Amino acid sequence: MPLALITGVTGQDGSYLSDFLIEKGYHVVGIKRRSSNLEAASRVDHLHGHPRFKMRYGDVCDGSSMTRLLHEYEPDEVYNLAAQSHVGVSFELPEYTADATGMGALRLLEGIRTMQRPARFYQASTSEMFGNEPAPQDEIDPFRPVSPYGAAKVFAHNTTVAYRDAYGLYASCGILFNHESPRRGETFVTRKVCRAAARIEAGRQTGLELGNLDAKRDWGHAKDYVRAMWLMLQQDTPRDYVIATGRAHSVRDLCRVAFDCVNLDWRDYVVLREQHNRPVDIDCLCGDASLARSVLGWEPSVTFEELIAEMVDAERAAL
Repeated sequence: MPLALITGVTGQDGSYLSDFLIEKGYHVVGIKRRSSNLEAASRVDHLHGHPRFKMRYGDVCDGSSMTRLLHEYEPDEVYNLAAQSHVGVSFELPEYTADATGMGALRLLEGIRTMQRPARFYQASTSEMFGNEPAPQDEIDPFRPVSPYGAAKVFAHNTTVAYRDAYGLYASCGILFNHESPRRGETFVTRKVCRAAARIEAGRQTGLELGNLDAKRDWGHAKDYVRAMWLMLQQDTPRDYVIATGRAHSVRDLCRVAFDCVNLDWRDYVVLREQHNRPVDIDCLCGDASLARSVLGWEPSVTFEELIAEMVDAERAAL
């Protein structure tokens, strides 16, 4: 059976990817940071005790720990999903973001390079690398990041390409546009809006504060996107792919759809606050995934409206 090592396994993507790979017959070794937050690993609680899932402590900020784990398990595939992935937080923690999100990929690549049989490597790149490059964005568009997070991801992306070219590693980057689910962190705007709609309906909350309602993003479902990650590492030749739905929606659209799910008018509850605006924001991210469609045979299966309805229903059930 193939063995995959996943960094950032306790995140949204790591948990869905673990589920997907186990269903495919893989053994999965998930890497998580040591944390005093007892809820940190809740997304993979359902996998504890599974005979083909193992959790180990490690940190992409500690290269020796990652190299040790790579040599201990000799995985067939490595998925680097570990990062400080919140764009707004990256302005507050720029050095840590650069270390974990940027240098973390370099440390993994160095570890893989020293393996007897180097693993196939997946690097989680992001649409934030494009910055305000005109939409739609595809694999040949230039990167113009406007946040420390985007800049760190550009470093990781370019380093992955450099190691592929210099050392012949099988290394692919997935330039994933925004992807969400009920497992999304509560600080991300999609989860924040869906949670507020459910709580306001239940009388647990009276309003919702947001920043820029005009920002547009290409939102898909995380389950569709982890399937694309796997497909990238099954090809004969490594390359980089944009993964996106090709449809952009504004934060205003997000509010409307989420509050429609609970039969409320979002305009009665959403309040704009200047402090929620980023120092620099991206107007529109919308991806062209033509290459992934033609080479990988990948298609998104969940619409934006279905995604938001699923997230709101999950919040209502949790209440």
